[in-house]
Amino acid sequence: MPPFALKEKRTKAVETYRTHEKDTGSPEVQIALLTERVNHLTAHLKTHPKDFTSRRGLLVMVGRRASLLKYLATNAHPRYQSIIQRLGLRK
Repeated sequence: MPPFALKEKRTKAVETYRTHEKDTGSPEVQIALLTERVNHLTAHLKTHPKDFTSRRGLLVMVGRRASLLKYLATNAHPRYQSIIQRLGLRK
């Protein structure tokens, strides 16, 4: 995937999940960005199964996303429900 496509996806995710005009760091935005990166790395690892360094990075990102989701679940449950539904993270 070309680098400019990743930048466009990142910009689109920030615009979609932000809570106000200048929001770039709310938990929702961070979770959306991590989800984009996790999906990208998952596709990469399907074609390169022995890339253990990228696999470790993927696990770190999944852990960070889980921490942010846990924060939202305990402190702002409606926002948590909204973000998991919009991203399709839980069944």
